[in-house]
Amino acid sequence: MIVYNYRMGRSKTISDSAALEKLLEALEKEGPEGFSFSKASRAVGLSAPTLVQRFGTREAMIEAVLLHAWDRLEAVTAAADAEAPADPAGAVSMLLRLMPDGSAEYNLTDGFLLLREDIRNPTLRARGAAWGTYLATALGRRLTNQAAHAERMGWQMASVWQGALIWWAFKRDTDPDASIQAVLEDWCRSVGAM
Repeated sequence: MIVYNYRMGRSKTISDSAALEKLLEALEKEGPEGFSFSKASRAVGLSAPTLVQRFGTREAMIEAVLLHAWDRLEAVTAAADAEAPADPAGAVSMLLRLMPDGSAEYNLTDGFLLLREDIRNPTLRARGAAWGTYLATALGRRLTNQAAHAERMGWQMASVWQGALIWWAFKRDTDPDASIQAVLEDWCRSVGAM
């Protein structure tokens, strides 16, 4: 008599999406340098071997977490693009919407550690470049009707936005949203968009 031993695959106790959310929170707190399977295990409530089984390597786990973060940012950007008015004020509102409440300080300190990983990793760098192009295009079509200049103006506005965030982090003399909105509106007026 032949006895078959069927091993049923285990069902996941935590979905990949839920695990990635918890891992992203932990990665934001820990930073990528010291982020190990044991720290990830504590954060997500799964054993380190289970995480190794899901991701393979520590680097693959960090990449998966940061790709998940790009997915989230792309979804927020697409929603902002769909809902913002098709004018320069809409471009300003899009960028303000991409600044989550209360995170300006984090994004300009510890957030740079994650950005460094995005720049070092070719897959993540490509996602960032693609998002930047999408954002520049969405901003540009709100700034000018001249297709030849729209993307260039969009990149300029995105650069002003990031610069305004960095300088706000040094000065911290006003509310970040109000400060960045004033800089963006002033830039729009200086290029004749408003």
